[in-house]
Amino acid sequence: MMDWTDRHCRFLHRLLTRESLLFTEMVTSAAIMHGDVDRHLRFDPAEQPVALQLGGSDPAELAAATRLADAYGYAEINLNVGCPSDRVQSGRFGACLMAEPALVADCVRAMRDATDRPVTVKCRIGIDDSDVETGLDRFADAMVEAGVAALYVHARKAWLQGLSPKENRTIPPLDYDRVYRLRARLAPLPVLINGGLDTLELAQAQLAHTDGVMLGRAAYHNPMLLAEVDRRFFGATSAPVTLEAVMQAMVVYADRECAAGTRINNITRHMLGLAAGLPGARQFRQIMSVDACKPGADSSVLLRALEAVTRQRFDQAS
Repeated sequence: MMDWTDRHCRFLHRLLTRESLLFTEMVTSAAIMHGDVDRHLRFDPAEQPVALQLGGSDPAELAAATRLADAYGYAEINLNVGCPSDRVQSGRFGACLMAEPALVADCVRAMRDATDRPVTVKCRIGIDDSDVETGLDRFADAMVEAGVAALYVHARKAWLQGLSPKENRTIPPLDYDRVYRLRARLAPLPVLINGGLDTLELAQAQLAHTDGVMLGRAAYHNPMLLAEVDRRFFGATSAPVTLEAVMQAMVVYADRECAAGTRINNITRHMLGLAAGLPGARQFRQIMSVDACKPGADSSVLLRALEAVTRQRFDQAS
């Protein structure tokens, strides 16, 4: 979710679910060590619990980045070895590292030595022509020996040659059963599943076989589905938050952020799917995407977008 789940996106998602663990976009250890540390690592306390997702392949550098992150109070530090993008491969991190389980294990050990927080790994079931049975077991065993706290497994292979990152999200066939076998083999180590789960019904069905579910693009493109998560999965008894309440809260957030120099479209770009499936959704999206980029745009954009939806509801009701 590079360039997607930034702090503005996470603030929005936390308004919708109080219980879910949120993940940062993947940040490279090199970016933290050689860039603006606070820009990469800061987050609003309201976002907690938040897991920091790191990318890298140098154990010492990952350890140093983990020590810096430790001061920010993340709930978990996750090493991503599942991303197949060209940007990631060229830096020797992401899914290509599944071919080097010993190196990844060294990275996990170094990170664990740098923090008392859980260190987890996100991976695929395999890469390219690797055997998904022996290859995944060998990789997972190395992670267990290194002391990993949990594994998040995208139930597809990553094809590093011949498929684009977008194609890698849909073309390699899903193999949920392989993740189930891994979870049974590694119990009691938590194994959580990811990939192709675009409804809460599908996500809930996975809990009969795994220890948790990670939602990515489904939650991003249709964020209001997160409003049902706390009741369905965590036993919350309060009513789900409404679109109106979310928009009003984001107006307050946007005013604060814009006063500090944030452009409003950097916030609204994460909100385009909030009205998905509602009358007026097309106009909502247009206002939030086009009007938010105009000079002088401010939080009134959010109120106009909300009005487009509520007006359509009123017109239909009358």
